[in-house]
Parts: sequence; structure tokens; C-alpha cells
Amino acid sequence: MLKRKRDPMSPAERSLRARIAAHAMHARNDPAEITANARATFLAKFEQEADPDGVLPLEERRRRAEHLRSAYFARLALASAKARRTRKPPEQAGDGTTGRPT
Repeated sequence: MLKRKRDPMSPAERSLRARIAAHAMHARNDPAEITANARATFLAKFEQEADPDGVLPLEERRRRAEHLRSAYFARLALASAKARRTRKPPEQAGDGTTGRPT
């Protein structure tokens, strides 16, 4: 079988090709089913952190893991807010708008 030499794709073209493939995959499959293993592994990380020795009852371990998960996402939200705050704000017109046409 002969291999064709392809022209190298730009990063934008690779990204577009990946987006097309992802949309096609999600059109044929249930997204929840596709990501089930990843979500289970992500949640298991918090359960392990909540009860490293595995001595807590299942419900208590899950309750604590859910709080750890909530704290994780709250930390992400805080970091995002700080990052947005440090960016230079857009120049404002005298009336409080950004001065950009709508």
C-alpha cells in the first residue's frame, strides 16, 4: 500500500478537523456513555482523597467526596475570577459603555 505524502496542516486546520470529528462522533454516540469512564475516574480521585484508608461507610465517603469536588470547582472559579480581574479592562466611553459599536 502506497502512503501519500500529505501537506502539513496548520494548527487551525488540525483544530477544525478535530472539531469535525468530535461532532461526527457525538452525532453517532451518547456523550454520557463516551465520557463515563473519565467521569468515574475523576470522581474516584475525590473519594480516595476523602477516605484514603477506605474505612468510612460508602455514603459518608461519597458525601465528603462531593464536598471536595465542590471545593475543587470553587477554587477553579476563584482562579478564573482573579485571572479576569488582572486583565486590562476595555477602555470605557464616558457613558460607561465599552465604546464598541453594537
